[in-house]
Amino acid sequence: MNAMASGPGGRTVSRHLPFGEKRDSRFYGQSILSVSQFDQVDLATIFEVAREMRAMVERVGSFDLLKGKVLTNLFYEPSTRTSSSFVAAIERLGGSVIQINNVRFSSVAKGESLPDTIRTLESYSDAIVLRHPEKGSAALAASHATKPIINAGDGPGEHPTQALLDIFTIREEMGRIDGLTITMLGDLKYGRTVHSLSRLLTLYDVRLNYVSPKILSMPSSLVESLAKEGTPQNEYRELEPVLPETDVLYVTRVQKERFENQAEYEQVRGTYVITPETLAAAKEKMIVMHPLPRVGEISMEVDTDPRAAYFRQMENGMYVRMALLALVLGKA
Repeated sequence: MNAMASGPGGRTVSRHLPFGEKRDSRFYGQSILSVSQFDQVDLATIFEVAREMRAMVERVGSFDLLKGKVLTNLFYEPSTRTSSSFVAAIERLGGSVIQINNVRFSSVAKGESLPDTIRTLESYSDAIVLRHPEKGSAALAASHATKPIINAGDGPGEHPTQALLDIFTIREEMGRIDGLTITMLGDLKYGRTVHSLSRLLTLYDVRLNYVSPKILSMPSSLVESLAKEGTPQNEYRELEPVLPETDVLYVTRVQKERFENQAEYEQVRGTYVITPETLAAAKEKMIVMHPLPRVGEISMEVDTDPRAAYFRQMENGMYVRMALLALVLGKA
């Protein structure tokens, strides 16, 4: 059965409780569509399981927690990290995966609708990971599904599992989240990673800085929503004024594929480039994050700086997704 509970700020949290009221069971059978599903207790649960997953991978590599479970990866857009980390996650847990990376060679090319594709693939699997170019596509898929749908990015909408691994990385790297100043840099208009991350950060006492070209500013509707949650926010066009106070610098690439007008893309590409010289003005205790891929906005010379956390962030993605799969499929 499904139940509904009220989360922080009165937001609605969906619950699925087939085995009683134990805490972990609220994830069982749940679709993961938006960060608005989670509260701080949920995050503590996910992160605790993620740490256990990391310890088990380091100790034994893989185990049979989800033996017999099948995951479908359905990606309508290119992906390296999200797709492969979900494959690694289910396989390290003893399950298997149906991988569909190029829908041009599937029945989608024949005109099949998303709901029909979902109903077909859930017949063969226990959960579906979906990436789709249209905002709201994951919610549409979930409305037609009887198995859990995990949103791996719906156009410029949300990317909830990325936000979860981002928060986990900040907590593991900095030792806390409350009290931090987090600066988001680059494409804030189309960047679904920063949209989900900023929403999730409203659960904490943080200060947000937005640095972007004017045409790539954080959507005003999102800024207004965060303001109602009481999150302090400031907008800038240059990084220099806020870098010295920044604890977490979250860099994003300018997404060429989101621009209808390529001339506009050419105007803003390369606006910000993080180099060792840039970080000379940053705190000694801070981190640089990036959801990857990068296309020049962080120079490779930064990679050896201990503050460069983006490859550790990427690895954390597998542990967080292992935790989610274990919780959603009822084995954690």
